[in-house]
Amino acid sequence: MKKLLSEFKTFIMRGNVLDLAVAVIIGAAFQTIVSSLCDDIITPFIQLIISKCIGVDSIDEMTRVLNVGTIQFGNFISAIINFIIMAAIIFIIIKFVNKIMSFGRKEVEEEPTTKECPFCMTEININATKCPHCTSDIPAETE
Repeated sequence: MKKLLSEFKTFIMRGNVLDLAVAVIIGAAFQTIVSSLCDDIITPFIQLIISKCIGVDSIDEMTRVLNVGTIQFGNFISAIINFIIMAAIIFIIIKFVNKIMSFGRKEVEEEPTTKECPFCMTEININATKCPHCTSDIPAETE
């Protein structure tokens, strides 16, 4: 049982699994915004245009004649706010998981591969004894 839990933890903590989970959650939240845009703003607006074409003058009369609702900006704004809150929470969770995963890992500093020529200040190979740019002899570094 302990080995199974360890394997499950390793599986979950892989980057691509977390990325996929984030993509699914963000996609579902974004789908809510698109649905709200269509259902609460675009559809009533189109129905308003149609009602004007058939001679209906007021929104109340249009609602009765076409059996449609009014344009609901509040629902759309609410969907956007929910998406932003969801994205912020997921960002915080992923940041926390990344911090936990990097805890205890030492960052290895890479050895420098270049140095600066003391005469012309261009970047040259660290093993160079003569600058390829100004042809000056590079003094050996003392450590």
